[in-house]
Amino acid sequence: MNDVLNKATVLVLNRNWQAIHVRTPADAFCQMATDVATALDIESEDVMSPVRWKDWLILPIREQDNVVMTTRGPVRVPTVIVLANFAKVPRTRPKLSARTLRERDGSRCQYTGRVLRPDEGNVDHVVPRSRGGKTTWDNCVWASKEINSKKGNRLPQEAGLKLLALPKTPPEVPVTLSIRNTHGIPDWEPFLFKRK
Repeated sequence: MNDVLNKATVLVLNRNWQAIHVRTPADAFCQMATDVATALDIESEDVMSPVRWKDWLILPIREQDNVVMTTRGPVRVPTVIVLANFAKVPRTRPKLSARTLRERDGSRCQYTGRVLRPDEGNVDHVVPRSRGGKTTWDNCVWASKEINSKKGNRLPQEAGLKLLALPKTPPEVPVTLSIRNTHGIPDWEPFLFKRK
């Protein structure tokens, strides 16, 4: 039961039904019990109803539902909750990783301009770490593995290379764009940004 309550499997929507966070069922139950949020009873993408805590406790359990056992009996674990009073969509900057760097650079080698498959490229430190370069948005680019090996621990100009553009920190984006359905929960799909 502890495992069910402590995995981040509940999508949090603001009062405008925009995805803004992911929480654990334990957190969701606390927010529901204090009337900070209502849970969505989702029958299909077209049939959803907000349900308050006292009514949630007596909802019938469906075959596909996760449940937790309480002293009152089984209680359905919500998959989506809606905050009662919060309307903002927080903004965030993507975390620096090979994937987000590749996305920022459009999967394009920043020295040759060639579009690369994920396995053909890797992260290059413009100023190599061995020479004091940091792992930051402003010092990292997506580069082909060949070019990165050729460059080694040299500066681009020392290796006869020229950057297509200076790397920069991406702008902050609505947090909604960064939420991923890593657990494959069908109830989340209507609320998440569709990636191409």
